[in-house]
Amino acid sequence: MYQITKTFPEQERYGLTSQMRRAAVSIPSNIAEGAARQTPKEFIQYLHVSQGSLSELDTQLDLGKRLRWLQAKNVNRLESARNRLDKMLSGLIRHQKSSHPLRLTPHEKINSPSIRKGVE
Repeated sequence: MYQITKTFPEQERYGLTSQMRRAAVSIPSNIAEGAARQTPKEFIQYLHVSQGSLSELDTQLDLGKRLRWLQAKNVNRLESARNRLDKMLSGLIRHQKSSHPLRLTPHEKINSPSIRKGVE
């Protein structure tokens, strides 16, 4: 993103250029921060924040395209990378949700040996 936005007009240095760079950096930063959290639920929350940053970047790329500040070769490459990253994030979220150890039905919660131990 830094290389691509180098070609943007100088007057956009603190505008769209800065926003695009921050959104791009925010994606892996939130994944890393979420992975360091204590629970899968917190990790999932940070993965969703990463998806939000990706959506924000997608909108900003569209603006760059409409303003004709992005070269066609870069647009295609960025759109392809965005789609791959969105699929990876969605898959990771699905995986985290499906492997969450506390996803019990109400009946399982009541009959769980670890819960019954606390009650007895």
